[in-house]
Amino acid sequence: MVTVHIKDIQYQYHDGTHALHNACLDIVKGELLAILGPNGSGKTTLLKHLNGLFKPISGEIVLDQKPLSHYSSREIFQKVGMVFQDPNDQLFAPTVWEDVAFGPMNLDLSKSEIIHRVDEALAIVNMGKYTGKTVDALSFGQKKRVCVAGVLAMRPEILVLDEPTCGLDPVGVTSLMTLLKELQDKYGITIIMATHNVDLVPLYMDRLAIMYQGSVLRAGTPEYVFSNIDEIRSACLELPQIAQLMQVLRDKDNIPMDSLPLTVGEAREFLVQKFHNQLTANLQR
Repeated sequence: MVTVHIKDIQYQYHDGTHALHNACLDIVKGELLAILGPNGSGKTTLLKHLNGLFKPISGEIVLDQKPLSHYSSREIFQKVGMVFQDPNDQLFAPTVWEDVAFGPMNLDLSKSEIIHRVDEALAIVNMGKYTGKTVDALSFGQKKRVCVAGVLAMRPEILVLDEPTCGLDPVGVTSLMTLLKELQDKYGITIIMATHNVDLVPLYMDRLAIMYQGSVLRAGTPEYVFSNIDEIRSACLELPQIAQLMQVLRDKDNIPMDSLPLTVGEAREFLVQKFHNQLTANLQR
C-alpha cells in the first residue's frame, strides 16, 4: 500500500536555484527506503517537503490518499517526524528528558501521558539512563538517538532522516541502523532516509531511489536499481564495494554470473558454490 505519493514536485530556492525537477516517487507503507544521491542532488530538499517544511512550486504530495496541503501543521507533525542531519540543529532544551518532552507537551496531553511517551521513547533508543543529562554532555551518536526519541514521542507513522549515519564511527552506524530496522519491524514505522553511503543500502533497505540534479532517476529493490551500472555512474554514484569486486571478477577475470552479489554474504555464497562446482568437475575428470 502506497502511503506517500510524490507527483511532479518542483521547487526553487529564493536565490533562483532549481532544487527539484518533476520529482516523482511512491513510498510504500512500512518499508525502509533509502534516497541515494550525491551532494546537491535534491535529497534533503525532497525530505523537507514530506513534513511541510517546504512547499512545492508545482506538483503534489499525497499522504494516506489526502493531499498534504489539506492537513494542518499539527496533523503533519504527528504523522511525519523528521530527524535532521546535525543533531545540534534539533536539540535545544537543557536536558535530554525536557528535549524529548517538548513535542508531546505541545499536544495538550495529560502529564501522565507525556511522562509515559518520553520514558517509552528514550527506552526504545536505549537512552533511558540519560534522562537528566545535559544535551551538551552527550556524544554525537547519543545526540542522534535523542533526536530520534524526540520524534518517536510524537508517535509518527513515518520517520524521515537526513543522512542519519553522517559523522558516526562504524560501531555507531551499525547501532543506529539496527535501531531503525527494529523501529520498522517491531513498530511498523515507515522509514525514509537520505544517504550517500551506498554500502548500507543492500544490507538494510527494502527499496531505494536514485536522485540526480533534482529528479528521481530510478526506484526499486537494491537488486533492480544496482543492475543498471551505467545509470548509477551517470548519477555520480558507485556500486557497493562488494559489487565492484564481483564486477571485476566478472568482466576482467571472466567469471560468469547472472547478477552481481551486493553483500559479503551473497558474494561468499556465490563463490563457495562456484568453487564447489569446479571441484566436483575436476574430480569427475
